[in-house]
Amino acid sequence: MKRRAYVYFALTFVLGLVIGSVGMYSYGWYTGHWHRKFSRDHVIKYLQQELDLSQTQAQQLKQIFRSMDQKEAELRDQVEPQFQAIREETRNETRKILNAQQLQKFNAMVKRWDARRKQHGPPPPPPPPK
Repeated sequence: MKRRAYVYFALTFVLGLVIGSVGMYSYGWYTGHWHRKFSRDHVIKYLQQELDLSQTQAQQLKQIFRSMDQKEAELRDQVEPQFQAIREETRNETRKILNAQQLQKFNAMVKRWDARRKQHGPPPPPPPPK
């Protein structure tokens, strides 16, 4: 009898885990949190619908966004060396407190981080404080 109770308990736990996981996945997928990527075109379409923009206004908005993207890229290129210097300084200070085994692991981690940064670009900025 006790064994049957343990089996029922385990099955209930597993079933709850499965149902909860499916529910979270469904929520994330259908709300768009897990599959929608930011797109300027989506923003333009949204603004066009919400503000009832004409085609001319939508084209002007596209040009404004292109100009902003170019300015952001120029600023990023100017500031990136400063961020890289700060990262290197932080890494060098960290290396000073590590033993040989930790240093080897840390250097491997840094290589992965740099490869990811090169592939995906810098991480997004943190949200503004509330």
